[in-house]
Amino acid sequence: MNFDIAMPLTLFFVTLAAIFFDKKVERKMKGVFEEKEFRVRDAILLVAAMAVTVSLIVFIPQMAIMTIFLFSYSMLLFTFTYIFSDFKKAQARLFNIVFLVVSFTAATISLYNLDANSLMGYGALAFFCLFAFTFIALLYDELRTSLRERWYLAILPPALFIFLYSFFSGTPIWFPYLLDIYGIVFAVLIILYLGSFFTWRTTLIFVTLLTAMDVILVLVTGAMVSAASHVSVLQLPMLIAIRTIPAVVRDGYVIWMSLGLGDFFFAGLIALQTVRKYGREYAILSAIAMSASFFIFEAFLLTYELRAFPGTVMIICGWIPLILWKKLGHEEKDSFSSRFKKE
Repeated sequence: MNFDIAMPLTLFFVTLAAIFFDKKVERKMKGVFEEKEFRVRDAILLVAAMAVTVSLIVFIPQMAIMTIFLFSYSMLLFTFTYIFSDFKKAQARLFNIVFLVVSFTAATISLYNLDANSLMGYGALAFFCLFAFTFIALLYDELRTSLRERWYLAILPPALFIFLYSFFSGTPIWFPYLLDIYGIVFAVLIILYLGSFFTWRTTLIFVTLLTAMDVILVLVTGAMVSAASHVSVLQLPMLIAIRTIPAVVRDGYVIWMSLGLGDFFFAGLIALQTVRKYGREYAILSAIAMSASFFIFEAFLLTYELRAFPGTVMIICGWIPLILWKKLGHEEKDSFSSRFKKE
């Protein structure tokens, strides 16, 4: 029997990261968005919009898809960095130093690869410009007395992302390393960003409809598989691709497993709502259960050489038994308490 531990562990650690960052992020996000929450109608419309997007994405030119996603990811990075850029001077200094090191390293690598790719010259220029901007931001921040949000720090993450994608997306540096790093970062950010808008009720409705939609688009129409094939050549961080551990070999090649950011968001949203409903410990237990369920389904796919299966089903099958057990446990406890009071 074939099995893999790499992707289930990745799913678990991404979900765990969202659980632990949630407390630090939730209050700030709700303050920025004035305690706004999704209603039932909003959850239904979000699922409908996702279904339409997946169904039509194969008809959209790849250049348009790339532009839309690069803009969306850049805005997500800018928004998060700006909201949380009111940190102390020492933290801001460390933040700038990290970008100085990364931009200078990327510029140096670009210079050494000029013979292999003529575009690397432009890449080196772009990274050196980013290095200069970061250095100026570092000097300016040392003189700045206010600790409010810093727009010039918020520019750095999206600029670095666009430059790395533009000049390294066709190199081994991007796939699988930078692709997976950015995939994990975006997965956590999307969970924390959208998770702040959901309630327990809207989450239950959303996950039910999304699971039904996923089953239809993967197993019935095949639109999800076609969409993934259409955009995978762009090497955008829309998924996380990891080599199987232990290695599963088929036709002389090691199998790589991939999971879309939507599935990571699905698991993370469930975990965050479980935190708010039943506490952190039970949420961690639910993350373990979801990862274990994913492991079992994935082993089945690898053993019987199935091409695709709805990731939402693989995840939710680990969560539902725990929630039912918890709910039944609460009902029995409440029933016992009421009988005890009567006696």
